[in-house]
Amino acid sequence: MTETKLLVGSLSNDLFRVASLKQRGADKAAQRFLQEAKRWAVPLATQSDKEYIRKIAKKVTEADTANISLAEAEMYLMFGVLLQNHALHSK
Repeated sequence: MTETKLLVGSLSNDLFRVASLKQRGADKAAQRFLQEAKRWAVPLATQSDKEYIRKIAKKVTEADTANISLAEAEMYLMFGVLLQNHALHSK
């Protein structure tokens, strides 16, 4: 369980970074953090016991890192909040 929390928390942090960097116009940095987010999302897509966590992880792994829109950045921000809440409040 602790390993899953680590993955969830790490993915959450990277998704927050993607959203804030894209909003500031730092597209290259946002793309890099989305690549890093995929590193956490791949194992999480199979390890998590919660279906919504697996769906978020799958969505991140399928994301196009070359072109992140503002709408996608907002979606990543929402995913980051959901993941952060899970990491902080799950037992």
